[in-house]
Amino acid sequence: MKSIVLGLLISTAVTVSGCATTSGGSYCDIARAIRPSVQDVMTEDTKRQIVAENEKLAALCGVRAAT
Repeated sequence: MKSIVLGLLISTAVTVSGCATTSGGSYCDIARAIRPSVQDVMTEDTKRQIVAENEKLAALCGVRAAT
């Protein structure tokens, strides 16, 4: 019984460890400005969130969203 439990624990640990990845990059390497499409339904909350994310990108990385 102990060997079955140990086997399950090991197989779970191996499976979960495969999900952990590190890119070595920074936020600025992967972040992009959010540009909604014409089809997007824009609520006030959505607009606020987009502006906040784009302002964060500009402050941290010096990138500005295209207007």
